Amino acid sequence: QVQLVESGGGLVQAGGSLRVSCAASGRTFSTYFMGWFRQAPGKEREFVAAIRWRDSSTYYADSAKGRFTISRDNAKNTVYLQMNSLKPEDTAVYYCAADTRFNSGRYYLPSFYEDWGQGTQVTVSS
Repeated sequence: QVQLVESGGGLVQAGGSLRVSCAASGRTFSTYFMGWFRQAPGKEREFVAAIRWRDSSTYYADSAKGRFTISRDNAKNTVYLQMNSLKPEDTAVYYCAADTRFNSGRYYLPSFYEDWGQGTQVTVSS
């Protein structure tokens, strides 16, 4: 099992930037993918970005491409999501998740992640 703790959320104006972090502990050596998802009120949890632990390949939702960047710091066991050019529709609770079991390649599906953080609120004002 991997324990995940997100931080860095907050309130930002449209067009601004924010970086959220996810600190991992526990069985991090068995991680296949780390992902970022988000959930707005009344909506389903949706994929934002993922990074494959083996080779740091990155994957993005269409809504995130060109604006968001997922990265990792091995020494700190931390994954980051740098968000630029933020829009009001990016407002949501952002969750990080770890796939330590499936390695299915379906990094865009929440059901293929076993461990989740508690989430951090990102609010973008217009």
